[in-house]
Amino acid sequence: MYRKLIYIPRIARGLATSSGSSILPPATLHLKSGQSFLGRSFGAPKSIYGETVFSTSITSYTESMTDPSYRGQILVFTTPLIGNYGVPLNTAPSDAHDVGVVLESQGIQCAAVVVSDVAEKFSHYAAAESLASWCQRYDVPGITGVDTRAITRLLRDQGTTLGRISVGSDASLPAPNATEFWDPSLENLVDQVSTKEPYEVNPSGSIKIALLDFGAKANILRSLIRRGAAVTVLPWNYDFNAVRDQYDGLFLSNGPGDPMHCMEAALKLRRTLEEWTKPVFGICMGHQIIGMAAGLDAYRMTFGNRGHNQPVLALASSGSIKAGRVYVTSQNHQYALKLQDPFPRGWEPFFINCNDSSIEGIKSTAESGKNVWGVQFHPESAGGPLDTIEMFSDFLTECAAHKYGAVPQKNDETVPQMHTFESAPKIAVAA
Repeated sequence: MYRKLIYIPRIARGLATSSGSSILPPATLHLKSGQSFLGRSFGAPKSIYGETVFSTSITSYTESMTDPSYRGQILVFTTPLIGNYGVPLNTAPSDAHDVGVVLESQGIQCAAVVVSDVAEKFSHYAAAESLASWCQRYDVPGITGVDTRAITRLLRDQGTTLGRISVGSDASLPAPNATEFWDPSLENLVDQVSTKEPYEVNPSGSIKIALLDFGAKANILRSLIRRGAAVTVLPWNYDFNAVRDQYDGLFLSNGPGDPMHCMEAALKLRRTLEEWTKPVFGICMGHQIIGMAAGLDAYRMTFGNRGHNQPVLALASSGSIKAGRVYVTSQNHQYALKLQDPFPRGWEPFFINCNDSSIEGIKSTAESGKNVWGVQFHPESAGGPLDTIEMFSDFLTECAAHKYGAVPQKNDETVPQMHTFESAPKIAVAA
């Protein structure tokens, strides 16, 4: 009896689907700072340059790899085993509940992946292929068999570092010269991932939201339409001011790279914030664009925050967010807004990171008469904790209040049922 109970998990593991041959060609990860790590190649058999970053996410490697914010980056996973539950079919309906994909975009967005141990067998009811075959299909190289702990410590000590993965016959070649490394932050990565033409999602929704696409994750769209919003997705540099009267709110999405490449969007948003009174909400890159429009500066962090376990402290209350509470969040960013004293008039800090004291959110003050919020983290997670998911409900509640003239009550059937917005005393923060 006990012997059978012990061996059942081993039998189940043996029935997992194999990802292919365990004989993998050599590969080397070279860092511009001089270190090299020899391993084995999986995925696409090609060499590539990129910006080497690490993520502390324990799960959701498929969501991370399809996040447009990872554009141009060599993604190092600190979790030792990656690929054990495979990759699902990335198709879904396009309706009031979904946006055509299961993951965060149509394909892999990162330049390459680095893992300690890539799973040769995968097992999950929704799995359709292995991580290796998925990477090969999207022409993305990977390296396994390297010490990701050592790589992570290097990146934490010296900061995010340019890198190159050399595959096959390239693996034995000397490391590239410093001038050969490609720096993706010098390019406007947002322009590469943003939609080129406007399109609508859930057009029958009752609350009309315009979304500026800096590289939006699919789960942002899902989080909006599942709360009754009709979303029009616009290119990152679209002149929203020319059409703003058609909408009940403006949303600014996440995106990759240096926010200074998006100064055009920040200047257009500055006019919006000066002349428009309807709600505005920004996430990640969108948060940085709001901050720049408000007069704050953005700076490049040493190694950024990437993972699903970043604690942030709420400095003010707003809707579902309560001042003084710590929320665990999902994040993926290299840049942040500078905390300054005094803060721009009409604005106040909203969240601060509990680990490094960086700004994690800003908001308009009650005295400003505006309804604007920006957060550096991802309330929609995917993957990650759902501590702050109701910020989407808070935003749409305010949009409904402006549209219908009052915050909807629970017995009001003319608008989506959401949490009411609550005012609360503000907490000042010292720079």
